[in-house]
Amino acid sequence: MVNTTHSIPLPSPELIEFLQQKIGLSDKAIELGVRQSKIQQAPLPIVLWSFGLLDLSQYQKVLDWENDQ
Repeated sequence: MVNTTHSIPLPSPELIEFLQQKIGLSDKAIELGVRQSKIQQAPLPIVLWSFGLLDLSQYQKVLDWENDQ
């Protein structure tokens, strides 16, 4: 966990939509990821990958999508 006085921003609606529609994550998986992201102060894609909710190829797709935004 990272200790910081600045909280990590919430994921954008576009990222949530991408995770649901292109990656196929459920609402529950995303809710868990967002909750843990806040607790750990870590980016959502990293949390999803660390929880096994994204495999490496899906994680790379998310990173590619973020780079294109």
